[in-house]
Amino acid sequence: MPPKSKLSAAEQKSLLALLKERFEKNMKRHEGISWTDVEARLLSKSDKLHALWLMENSGGEPDVLEFDKKTGEYIFFDCAAESPAGRRSLCYDKAGLDSRKEFKPENNAVDMAAEMGAELLDEEQYKKLQEFGPFDQKTSSWILTPADVRKLGGSIFGDFRFGRVFIYHNGPQSYYGGRGFRCLIRI
Repeated sequence: MPPKSKLSAAEQKSLLALLKERFEKNMKRHEGISWTDVEARLLSKSDKLHALWLMENSGGEPDVLEFDKKTGEYIFFDCAAESPAGRRSLCYDKAGLDSRKEFKPENNAVDMAAEMGAELLDEEQYKKLQEFGPFDQKTSSWILTPADVRKLGGSIFGDFRFGRVFIYHNGPQSYYGGRGFRCLIRI
């Protein structure tokens, strides 16, 4: 049975109410953006609500951090204080997962983000998120790894320690209970 991709009317109403409440509590994240405009865009792109619902239900606490004037898109980032609990203990990508001989986790960050209809944060986006933080003070998050680094067998992740953002490297086959991934969705 394929995964559900549309929300029921009750789920949609509940999600919109939750997003509005979070939006209004965190106005410093989106100065100059009105909820009325965001909600109108969400309702006109209802297919994207399911991705937001998946972000929310895996612990991401999505909120608007950007408005792209060129495309007219609002960009929702995971804003949970720590890497989303429902997206931890994952290898970086399928190649990393496939290279494990034993103790394989159930999934990987790259594929899970794609299945959700979202994008992994890249290093620049992760640092932008931290301007509204701090985030990942006890956890860490996989970050979209540049192709040249991945080609050499590495993958990157970030966290916030000692008052600053750190970006590190690790093998893509590694996974930890305290490492997940953060993503964004453009609506």
